[in-house]
Amino acid sequence: MIKLNMPVIVEGKYDKITLENVIDTLIITTNGFSVFKDKQKRELIRLFANREGVIVLTDSDSAGNMIRSHIKSIANKGKVYNVYVPCVKGKEKRKPKASKEGLLGVEGLSKEILIDAFMKSGVVTGESKEDVPKITKTDLFEYNLSGTKNACENRKRLLASLSLPENLSANAMLDVLNTLLSFEEFEKAVQECLNLQDKN
Repeated sequence: MIKLNMPVIVEGKYDKITLENVIDTLIITTNGFSVFKDKQKRELIRLFANREGVIVLTDSDSAGNMIRSHIKSIANKGKVYNVYVPCVKGKEKRKPKASKEGLLGVEGLSKEILIDAFMKSGVVTGESKEDVPKITKTDLFEYNLSGTKNACENRKRLLASLSLPENLSANAMLDVLNTLLSFEEFEKAVQECLNLQDKN
């Protein structure tokens, strides 16, 4: 498992599922060309790009290159790192026929090919974050950010205070917070935003 300190942007949910067995970081999907019109998703990508940067891994076909180019324009002056996969002829098992260009997408590539692509790109730090305390679903519940009466409103307030898209689900917010904040920074942000006393 490759540990990364930046989120990785891929095209679809099946790409994400494949990558979850290869990398340990937040994975953001563009849902194909939907990112062109998704204001919240664009803002999230821009936010990450302006902080630690984003890694882009799209299919090696023309559509993938178009999405890659669009993400670069979304990031504006933010940092974008590209991981390129080789052109491999074939068809994904779940699809009835091959793509227009007859190439395997990210979802159809082997773990070995994907690892090699990341290693060659220079984005792998090799640093482990296993010992760093993570924000958990239990923490969200205890801070009234999930599963409680005012959770939705509290999430919106916290996300707004962090300049994040306000409509993130609890699960999506958890991934984003663990990428952006340490546990201590999370606690401080929640306490200040929601006027809470330390839960300890």
